[in-house]
Amino acid sequence: MLELYQWELSQYSEKVRLCLDYKGLEYRKIEVTPGIGQVELFRLTGQRQVPVLKDGHKYIVDSTEIAKYLDSEYPDRPLIPTDKKKRAQALLLEDWADETIGIKGRKALFAAISQDRDYRKSLLPVSTPDIFKSMLESVPSDLLTVLGFGVGLTPDVISAAIASLKQDLDILTELLADSPYLLGDEPTIADLTVAGLSILLKFPEGSYLDLPPSLRGKGVPGLADNPDYEPFFTWRDRLYAQFRKPLSTITPTAPSAPTSIQID
Repeated sequence: MLELYQWELSQYSEKVRLCLDYKGLEYRKIEVTPGIGQVELFRLTGQRQVPVLKDGHKYIVDSTEIAKYLDSEYPDRPLIPTDKKKRAQALLLEDWADETIGIKGRKALFAAISQDRDYRKSLLPVSTPDIFKSMLESVPSDLLTVLGFGVGLTPDVISAAIASLKQDLDILTELLADSPYLLGDEPTIADLTVAGLSILLKFPEGSYLDLPPSLRGKGVPGLADNPDYEPFFTWRDRLYAQFRKPLSTITPTAPSAPTSIQID
């Protein structure tokens, strides 16, 4: 069985999970816990980032490379069009989403969790021990703000990211106004990437993520609750209903060696 080394709230892990589900492939999730050692994943793959897909003795790193590998080895329900023009368009949109929604979405989420203790505690997977939830909840918001400054997440940077995300959502809403998918009548890697990377802006309504049910449909204030973007998130949730398997149909997360990662 395929194995996915992942972090539950990594948008890039979610992108791969959506690709696997779209292709109807069975897989086992192996949760790689941030901050508790990084030896095992590095030993296996030579790097510390997730997602990593294991297929037999092969380890495939990077969400885009995983998508290409899946099309190569499991060609049913292709992710990337064979038509040259549509292939170029799909990969261009995928790369754009990786570098915009993916990166700016994390900045927007940081702003939300740094100001709301209950929200940041709720974002931990349901299986997280209560002691770790309490530790995270007890971190003062001011300290998180200071830590944000240390990694370049100043208020101006975060505000610019949220403003840019609004523009991105405007564009996506327009692109989808007269089409079921970004490139026409069939979904491609572009759709699955945009949908998967958008989870940090607003969580899907269904039971797709190992998070408390109270978080379904919730997200970054000003984005998740903005009526202008309701058509986009309705499209995203429809795509999830079509292709994403609920948690009850996915092999449970396997215990893994303590591994610290950088979230890719």
